[in-house]
This record gives sequence, structure tokens and C-alpha cells, in this order.
Amino acid sequence: MAMIYHLASGPEWEAATAARAYRMSTRGKSLDDGATFIHAARPEQVGLVANFVYADVTEPLCLLTIDTERLVSAVCDEDLDGSGMAFPHIYGPLNPDAVVAVTPYERGADGRWPDVVPQAVS
Repeated sequence: MAMIYHLASGPEWEAATAARAYRMSTRGKSLDDGATFIHAARPEQVGLVANFVYADVTEPLCLLTIDTERLVSAVCDEDLDGSGMAFPHIYGPLNPDAVVAVTPYERGADGRWPDVVPQAVS
């Protein structure tokens, strides 16, 4: 099983499970608004993304753990900004049954969003 991660707000994730499809690309952007993919990250990239994209967010987020083998949409690793770091991108809606864990994601004592340590998912 290959695991990737996506940060979501609680209400957006709840709406997605009811609709049976998650369509948010990243904060404030969705596939319905013209985004072409859903941003995801590897464990070592989650803190980097969170501290860049969600720096001013005060409420906890949901960390979605996604099993890439369960995805119905294609996933590709891409370095679109030329930074030398490839990120996983999901090209199409995220089917909720590909999400094997949803955990609260909160700031650390230092005020920064933490790195993620991969957990075994059964």
C-alpha cells in the first residue's frame, strides 16, 4: 500500500463523505472551480505544505491518509514549479473509500504545523 496525505477542513470532508466524492484541490480551490487536480503530499512534505498554505488557519485540520491503490482517479508525482521536489497529484475526484484514516491535524507547541510520521494502517 502506498500512502499519500491531503489536508482538509472538517466541514469539507464531511460534505465529501455525504456526496461520495471529495473535490477540493487545495485551500479555497476545487475541481469545480477549474482546478485540474487535488494536491497531496508524502509524509515528509505535509508540514511544509501546511506551513505554506495554511499558515494563517487557526482551527484544526483533518489529515486524510489515502491508499493510492484504492483511488479511482489517476495519481501522478510531479514537480510543476521546478523546485526539485515532486508532489503527488490526484487527477479527478477523491473517492472517500480510498481514505483509510482521518485524523485531527493540529499545530505543535511551537505554533507550526508538524511533520507527519507515517503510521501503519491495517
